[in-house]
Amino acid sequence: MTTLAPPPAPAQEGRHRASTPPVSRVGRLFTGAPEDPRWARPALWAILVLATALYAWNLSSITGNTFYNAAVYSGTKSWKAFFFGALDSGSFITVDKPPFALWVMGLSARVFGYGTWQLMLPMVAVGTGSVALLYRLVKRDFGVVAGTIAALTLTLTPITVAINRDTNPDPILVFLMLLGAAALLKAVRTGRLMPMVWSGVAIGFAFNTKMMQAYVVLPAFFLVHLWAANISLGRRIRNLAVGTVALIVSSAWWMVIVDLIPASSRPYVGGSTDNTVWDLVIGYNGFGRIFGASSSVGSQGNGASFGGSASIYRMFNDIMGGQISWLIPFAAIALVGGLVLRGRAPRTDAKRAALMLWGGWFVLHYLTFALAEGTFHPYYVTAMAPGIAALAGAGGVMLYKAFKEGSVAKWGWVLPAAIAVSSVWAIVLLQRVSGSGTLYTVAEIVVGVAGAAAVLGLPAGRFMKRQKLLGFAALAAIVALLAGPAAYSASAATTASSNGTNPTAGPNTGGGMGGGPSGSKGGAPSTSGSKPSGNAPSGSSSGQSMGQPPSGSSSNSSSSKGSSSSSKTGGGQMGGGTQVTSGMITYLKKHQDGATWLVAVATDQTASSIILESGQPVISMGGWSGSDNAMTLAKLKSLVKSGKLHYIVVSSSGGQSTNSEISTWVKKHGTAVSAYSGLYRLDASDVS
Repeated sequence: MTTLAPPPAPAQEGRHRASTPPVSRVGRLFTGAPEDPRWARPALWAILVLATALYAWNLSSITGNTFYNAAVYSGTKSWKAFFFGALDSGSFITVDKPPFALWVMGLSARVFGYGTWQLMLPMVAVGTGSVALLYRLVKRDFGVVAGTIAALTLTLTPITVAINRDTNPDPILVFLMLLGAAALLKAVRTGRLMPMVWSGVAIGFAFNTKMMQAYVVLPAFFLVHLWAANISLGRRIRNLAVGTVALIVSSAWWMVIVDLIPASSRPYVGGSTDNTVWDLVIGYNGFGRIFGASSSVGSQGNGASFGGSASIYRMFNDIMGGQISWLIPFAAIALVGGLVLRGRAPRTDAKRAALMLWGGWFVLHYLTFALAEGTFHPYYVTAMAPGIAALAGAGGVMLYKAFKEGSVAKWGWVLPAAIAVSSVWAIVLLQRVSGSGTLYTVAEIVVGVAGAAAVLGLPAGRFMKRQKLLGFAALAAIVALLAGPAAYSASAATTASSNGTNPTAGPNTGGGMGGGPSGSKGGAPSTSGSKPSGNAPSGSSSGQSMGQPPSGSSSNSSSSKGSSSSSKTGGGQMGGGTQVTSGMITYLKKHQDGATWLVAVATDQTASSIILESGQPVISMGGWSGSDNAMTLAKLKSLVKSGKLHYIVVSSSGGQSTNSEISTWVKKHGTAVSAYSGLYRLDASDVS
């Protein structure tokens, strides 16, 4: 008797692949999983190409943050400076952050040489990597469409485009935090211990990138694991405890090593008040950022805000709105709706666990950045972007399915309302910059038309039971939600900006950045709600490109002595009124006479620019703000007596207590270099 097998079910043409032989893991990178729609992998690669193009477009226009650039350059000249994250290769003082991001850029510069693309290569790589990683995380729990929307949203977040085109450490911070989230979700799904350990390690390295900011997500991480991990409560507590130990060890190892080394054998810890990394953690980069000058610890955080006054509405003001807020209304509605939809799911439900993670990520960052009274830059909020993007993708797909399948009374209005609110907000943001260019006018028209098509098309398609109309309306919704961010992102990628200290996206709305208060990087903050203008901060050398190796000489040195120059640097307490010209740098190199340091100046801004132009170590006596106690009179005398330092730049007005003492002593015992106001030479014979 012959038995005939039933014929295979026909594949849905254009939606999923027919049965194919198993593909290797490497092959799946290019073709995707067999169960994915045919368009899924091409769409992902298109998004990754778009991300890479936005982050790497016209690299020659990128200046980066000269502060970190100088530290990277110094690290290529000295392994000691590399390890400590010192500003100068003589290792007098460190930058005010831990060095992991500097290590990443420094290794690239050591392998390929110091230059623009060598420093930017890691930033572009981790920026694009974050997009790919977020896609994978969202897709696993919510499907291909959700993952694709999340990846595209992160790619087109304006402030993310701006900071990924810079040498600040934030792109590396975001990537490491996403690695931690990936390991956490795996630990929740499997109940295994090692993923929780690796999650702690990833956040620990994020801590060694930007200290306490890496810990903002920890409450969400802890809650999600304790609630949803697929193991007993006892094992959940055990795994969390072990993961916390891994977190502490991977966070603290560099700090402990540095603080155990005698102060005389290492650089001064920039930004600290007592020359310890611990003080930097809890002070300037910890409570000082949250509470500002009012904090009982870490008052060096000051209150300099480049993102407007601290308030729950900060993310929506004229400065921050165009950088991050486009999809905040939609993400908030999607989060609430998604949690309600999963309300009766089991404790270990993967979708609800993921919503809790991304919702916690978003809410914790929002509250931290909105209410922070310390130094605040707009680019900090790039850390919030993955949470918004994930909620837009995951929550949006959940609301769409509920809209199609649920009752009209419960869900017929939620998705159209979320799209309407976000579209109206996008038009408000674009109205703020009306007249700034055709790009923003076109974006406003697109948002209005696409938003209306989505809001009207969704209910029409549902009631008429027209699937194509529903699909068209959903696509129109995506266009409406992303047209505004896309315009800002295109501007960030194609418009040259010399402001590597405070990069922002979109048009200039009239704010300014001048010479700012001590402790504020890049000058005075704008509190009126207008976007920073993007002018180069005080202390930047307009004649020195971030990516170019120091020339070591000036083509117009003979004519520029004692005169103003386009490559002048300045700022800070000592040296604040002195212009350091290319001619002065040429003079200093010619008369260095074997000294370790070319010159001592007041602040990091001035020192970093001289380092990049001269290629020589330069002492920053007062750190970023000029208020660090890195240089004492006794230390100065020791350096001069040993022949390690001959030249010091001081201002005519002196400065704060210690600097004032040094200024007085230098003027009394040093020899003024008449061609350069504020420059003094000291030799061993001048030290009594």
